[in-house]
Amino acid sequence: MARAAAGPGATAADRASVVFGRLLQGLALLGCAVIFAMTVMICADVLLRNVRLIPGVYGLAWSNEVSEAMLYLVTMLTAPWLLRQGQHIRVDIVLRAVPPRLGWYFEWIADALGLACCLVISWYGARATFASFGSGALSVKTLITPEWWILAPLPVAFLLLAIEMGFRMRRLRLGARAPRDDAVSTG
Repeated sequence: MARAAAGPGATAADRASVVFGRLLQGLALLGCAVIFAMTVMICADVLLRNVRLIPGVYGLAWSNEVSEAMLYLVTMLTAPWLLRQGQHIRVDIVLRAVPPRLGWYFEWIADALGLACCLVISWYGARATFASFGSGALSVKTLITPEWWILAPLPVAFLLLAIEMGFRMRRLRLGARAPRDDAVSTG
């Protein structure tokens, strides 16, 4: 997918898009680090359950709970980057069956709906996070943690998704009057 470089003739929107893209790349790399940490933790748990390396330690009781949170965090960290790369899941059979100009309009409709949904989810996610923080709600499992810790990534991720939807709409406006070629299921 071609993007304008933030060179000498670049607009403020082009420069903002480049900076935002770097932010999303950084979050995706952080997501990779979380996957690596989760892999090490699960391997350590399995090893400690099966090999008595440390007397009295029979695995990491909290590893399932932490790995669940890590999977969620990886999703929130990488979703905006995946959307930017066009590596998201989409059904494009209709876009490929209709005339290109009509497919372009369908792209606009999908982006507008996506933007609206992301903003609504971000808003309600932020409200839930602040309500949880304000009430002092706790998640009581093997570990006892503030509930808002788990809720906080959701509104941030969906706000980033909403911003990326705005950049997608800008790229759609500046591009060819046809459906995008990213995330295409047909050759």
